[in-house]
Amino acid sequence: MELGLKDKIVAITGPAKGMGPAVTAAFVQEGCSVVLVGRDTEAMAPVEAQARARGVQAMIVQCDVTDGEQTESAMRAARERFGRIDILVNVAGGSGPVGVPAWKTTTAEFDEIIKLNMTGCFNMMRAVLPDMIARRSGKIVNVGGTFGMRGRAGRMAYSASKWGLRGITKSTALEVGAHNINVNCVAPGMVDGPRFRDKVVASLMQAKGLTADEAIASHADEYALGRISTGEDIANACLFLASDVSRQITGVDLPVDGGWAAL
Repeated sequence: MELGLKDKIVAITGPAKGMGPAVTAAFVQEGCSVVLVGRDTEAMAPVEAQARARGVQAMIVQCDVTDGEQTESAMRAARERFGRIDILVNVAGGSGPVGVPAWKTTTAEFDEIIKLNMTGCFNMMRAVLPDMIARRSGKIVNVGGTFGMRGRAGRMAYSASKWGLRGITKSTALEVGAHNINVNCVAPGMVDGPRFRDKVVASLMQAKGLTADEAIASHADEYALGRISTGEDIANACLFLASDVSRQITGVDLPVDGGWAAL
């Protein structure tokens, strides 16, 4: 199926870590020009090089997404380079405390993850929406999480941040739908990668005395399909919601978790 994404201008936050490289690569493979937004320019350099090697335009913009002035400046620079932003994909985020109950979560830990997972997305949306509204065209894909659809013991702060992102997504979808703009949320379950293995798996190993393989299997066993998602699984969902194939879909939470949150 032709997604019609060739030559679209896509701003992607957090493109160099976690699911970011897979999401960026997916849009590059579709022929999109990419604006890589994040704090760590050194980490983004290989992602930019890979995009250029595929023959597409790529631009690195250093930006702390939790800072509203920086996001405004970043998107202004992107529009000066490319003329517009067609698609925003908010991948940047954090996991917060793992295996920590609510009463042991510090105020600083709670504030930090709320600021990153909610305020960062809000700032980026605020920076691109006026121009999208003026052009009556745009797609926004926020990357949330299934713990924002179902609670999870030991992950209260993270869960709260992703529940909040759902509200941001749904309310904004209602506000901008009349301007031909779609706003949706992809909700990954556990996604294999360094963050999953170094934080989630390590925490479970310590708490329950499991091996790494046993800890991974214990998560996979919770899912109907019996497997952990990959970055490519999340990337494919982002492509779908960023394309006109999904033109009549807005305000949804799409769980990509092998069958957990929705079942």
